[in-house]
Amino acid sequence: MNGFISTIADILSYLLPLMAVCVLVRCMRSMLRGKIATEIWGYIHTDDGVLLINHWENLIGRSRRADVCLPFEKVSRVHAVLVRNDKGLWRIFDIFSKGGVWVNGKRVLAAGLPVEDGDVISLADSQVRFRDISETQRAAIESHRVHRWKRIHPAVTLMYLTVFQLILLAEHCIYASDDKYIPSFLLGFSLLILLQWFCYFAMRSIRRTGFEVETIAFFLTSMGLSIIASSVPDEMFRQIIEIFVGVVLFFIMGWWLRDLDRTKTMRIPVAIVALAFLALNLVAGQTRYGAALWIKIGSFTLQPSEIVKVAYIYVGAASLERLFRTRNLIVFIVFSALCVIVLGLLGDFGTALIFFVTFLVISFMRSGSIATVALAVTGAAMGGFLIFTIKPHVAQRFSAWGHIWEDVSGAGFQQTRALSAGASGGLFGKGAGNGWLQSRFAANTDTVFGMLCEELGLIVAICAVLAIVALAFFAVRSSSKGRSAYYSIAACATASMFLVQMSLNVFGSTDILPFTGVTFPFVSRGGTSLLSCWMLLAFIKAGDTRKGASFVVKSADAARSPTPPPQQPEEDHIPDEFTSPHGSDSVLHGDDSSDHDEEYEPTRRVR
Repeated sequence: MNGFISTIADILSYLLPLMAVCVLVRCMRSMLRGKIATEIWGYIHTDDGVLLINHWENLIGRSRRADVCLPFEKVSRVHAVLVRNDKGLWRIFDIFSKGGVWVNGKRVLAAGLPVEDGDVISLADSQVRFRDISETQRAAIESHRVHRWKRIHPAVTLMYLTVFQLILLAEHCIYASDDKYIPSFLLGFSLLILLQWFCYFAMRSIRRTGFEVETIAFFLTSMGLSIIASSVPDEMFRQIIEIFVGVVLFFIMGWWLRDLDRTKTMRIPVAIVALAFLALNLVAGQTRYGAALWIKIGSFTLQPSEIVKVAYIYVGAASLERLFRTRNLIVFIVFSALCVIVLGLLGDFGTALIFFVTFLVISFMRSGSIATVALAVTGAAMGGFLIFTIKPHVAQRFSAWGHIWEDVSGAGFQQTRALSAGASGGLFGKGAGNGWLQSRFAANTDTVFGMLCEELGLIVAICAVLAIVALAFFAVRSSSKGRSAYYSIAACATASMFLVQMSLNVFGSTDILPFTGVTFPFVSRGGTSLLSCWMLLAFIKAGDTRKGASFVVKSADAARSPTPPPQQPEEDHIPDEFTSPHGSDSVLHGDDSSDHDEEYEPTRRVR
């Protein structure tokens, strides 16, 4: 390498982490800054004021944790649940309350009763009136919410990401081991750049402006493409095809999740298909390195457990069809146990652990019971002991934890190489394609974090970790404002799955945790893993209810009411029903002097 090219390579090594930090910081500022306004779907009118209905599944009771808190003496702590479907129809159910529930004098039984605008709901001896809102009124409310992207425009962030990808491309061309691979590098990164910009303009064409979640996914996918270019450059075109299919599946999942009734109805068939995949894996799986995880179909190799991850969250969140039905939670527990048992028999302890942690998240969000979580942890401990007994290679990995330097050619082979390579990369890395770990066993899968540190530098590798953390924080932060419990729980479960999977990969390869051999989401080599990550991303996207942010949820301006109003209300005209009895309109407007970069937060009670 001559002096001029060497100077260019040095400059690029400093620019690469700068672009990575710019992309991550801009996404995090846009996703996590300011308050997230709660949507309004109706309200409960009492003698004491107005209570807003902010979700599609609302617990009604005396408890302060209830979505609609009625501080009346004879109302049970959790008295009833008010549910809305995506067709706009409401139904109320009695949750075994002491005082009972009536709608217009008719007793609510186990099947529930429909509730319409203006109906009187009696809870014990207290009466409230339910008021629905029309699509026109909701559009008027939505007009007072602001777009988050006005100060941090997603197109500018995507431009930084494009520069990041071009630098990766340039480094691979500079450090290419053979000039014959340079056309593959040019084609691969060019198609990735075109794909992400096409997705951005496609979202803008349907008036969706939030693109931070997708930008983070493309950011991580770019690193994954770089890993492929370094370790197996012959698979560049195949990797691009897998990325394209993953993005298509992401949009298909988003379209499917828009219809919650259909989504929940299909939970049993999805669970059966998932168990069938695992059973097929158990019977016909190819054993590699002590685990029978792969099924070979022609020239392609499929890892069913990765697809089952999507089904697992799909079924777990859909078990919330009724918030008060314990039977649904029991069905999910049985489904979870079967999945974990089969994964244990297959020898995939890492994925079994990921499933278990995801189960804890879903079950706790579903029940709120610490006792349920404690029981599950106890059962998992017993199951883990059984797995160690029947799977010696798993026990060997745990025995090597903390002692990898005592057996650098045996149990500690992968971790010691990953640590050495990562340390040699320093803060800025040796350059994409210029490392030596790429030729070692499982470097682009189990110890991919070491490859990131060696070639792209510690700063970029930490940015990859923080990108997953940002998705997790965003999902949890948005969950309390979620339109439906399904979206909120699916998003949080996906975030926990990504977070645990990333932690096991990073901390396992650095010997902070036992080495379990799981992949880094979006980054590690593996077509099935990449497809499942893009499909899971749709759950996080579904939990985003910011104005104009998600293609999964229908916006107010896109929804059509059955009978269009004769005249569209003025932007500053708000229906009188949403003002307080004393004439205050703080429910919808807030203080005009507030920072317009933050969305308004509606008051839950107006007196």
